[in-house]
Amino acid sequence: MDVSLVIPLLNEEESLPELSGWIADVAGSEKLTWEIIFVDDGSTDRSWEVITRLAGKIPNIKGIRLRRNYGKSAALSKGFEMAEGDVVITMDADLQDSPDEIPELYRMIRLDGYDLVSGWKKNRYDPITKTLPSRFFNRTTRMFSGIKLHDFNCGLKAYRREVIKSIEVYGEMHRYIPVIAKQAGFSNIAEKVVMHRKRKYGHTKFGMERLMKGYLDLLSILFITRFGKRPMHFFGAIGTLIFILGFGIAGFLTAEKYFYSVYKMTERPLFYLGLLCMVLGTQLFLTGFLAEMISRSSPDRNYYQVSEYINDK
Repeated sequence: MDVSLVIPLLNEEESLPELSGWIADVAGSEKLTWEIIFVDDGSTDRSWEVITRLAGKIPNIKGIRLRRNYGKSAALSKGFEMAEGDVVITMDADLQDSPDEIPELYRMIRLDGYDLVSGWKKNRYDPITKTLPSRFFNRTTRMFSGIKLHDFNCGLKAYRREVIKSIEVYGEMHRYIPVIAKQAGFSNIAEKVVMHRKRKYGHTKFGMERLMKGYLDLLSILFITRFGKRPMHFFGAIGTLIFILGFGIAGFLTAEKYFYSVYKMTERPLFYLGLLCMVLGTQLFLTGFLAEMISRSSPDRNYYQVSEYINDK
């Protein structure tokens, strides 16, 4: 199969018939073999009924219904499990992403050889409660990840099948799939300016609450991808530096007391700072040691992505 369209949704019953028909027309005109996987993330309207009716008419349409609203990452994860296409394209179900972008996204993956192509909604029609958090996180993520994308959270993305079968998306990590893919070894990442349309039905499901969630998710993914299998390198290094600082302060106060005898050491605020640094440094070092012991007991401690083999018997 050429293309799998994974489309997570929440309360989008009005847009589904138009969206599925549009995708079918575009894929048919390009002579692509295709499937649509709608993932109903706990909708409370008639979205699942619409998906069931569409699937009964068009065999290429599949559906997954989650028992409750788990979030976009969970919906994408379940859709990725079912996807069978050589190229997997994700898009939102609200008709703001245009299916007319499918042929070029497919071409960039299959012919240009990219692992992942991320859309860039250069001209957006979203409210400020959605654009303001996105601008902040796009800038922050570019700085920390080194991936030069303008719009990490664009729902319209294309992947080689190997990418979505090799990464794990959970929590609220859908915002940082390019970062996850790069850390997994899929570094051939490109960007494409895509059309963004005004919302035709309903209203946006996201707002300013994404600000805190996105910030914490970014910290989590950066820590896990860099230090998940070697926590001692993080906690141990910081703990050692802080302990050395505290030990240096203690040594300075001891020397000052020995040569000058001006103050009692316990009367100096610097004494308590040095003591705090040594205690905190020791605790961080022990935290890293314990985390390392737990990591080495993990069943996937030696799990690494393999690109290909030669003469493997």
